[in-house]
Amino acid sequence: MRLDRFIESKLAVSAQSVRELFLQRQVLLNGIAVSEGRGRISEFCRVEVAGRILQSREAVYIMLHKPQGCVSATKDAKNKTVIDLLDFPQKENLHLAGRLDFNTTGLLLLTNDGKWSRKITQPTHKIPKTYLVQTKEVITEDYVRVFAEGIYFGFEDLTTLPAELTILSPYSARLTIYEGRYHQVKRMFGFFNNEVVGLHRLSMGKIILDTNLAAGEYRLLTAEEIDSIK
Repeated sequence: MRLDRFIESKLAVSAQSVRELFLQRQVLLNGIAVSEGRGRISEFCRVEVAGRILQSREAVYIMLHKPQGCVSATKDAKNKTVIDLLDFPQKENLHLAGRLDFNTTGLLLLTNDGKWSRKITQPTHKIPKTYLVQTKEVITEDYVRVFAEGIYFGFEDLTTLPAELTILSPYSARLTIYEGRYHQVKRMFGFFNNEVVGLHRLSMGKIILDTNLAAGEYRLLTAEEIDSIK
């Protein structure tokens, strides 16, 4: 929304009254006096008019090492959620930038910035997500070829984007995908009737799970990590 229109709606005053506030240098945007309001503002801009704060919301970006047995949700009637792991003010305003299954572990990102999280979760942005995978049956070189070609998912009527698989041992591999379809990793291995018995997310884009974080621990993202998605 334009800054002047935002002030009009918040103060319920006329456009002329708002123009006068700008001329009197009564409008501060992120702490700086501005003389006109045609520019657009985000939900995280601080807006102050004549000493009255109309908006002051800070963007929050959190890295969590998700443990097993925890729901990737903000609320759940039966199970502990990832939000329950946080001792953070206004954590109820956070949402998940990509989910992990109940027993899947590893990197989980939480934020109150919807525009930022959509860049991670929408397949069109092709943000790489890397996992360590453990399986019940042996992983062969056929998996590498098929994953690189893409696998057809009949339910969605689509073929997955080419994925990169590196075999680490007969029963483990590192997999990088560029989208986030429903249970995608398990369904890809399911193409070979091979059950995934362990799944751990290592990274999303250039954001890598901090090895200093034990399961259940979290920290704020650095400016560099945040900007790597923007």
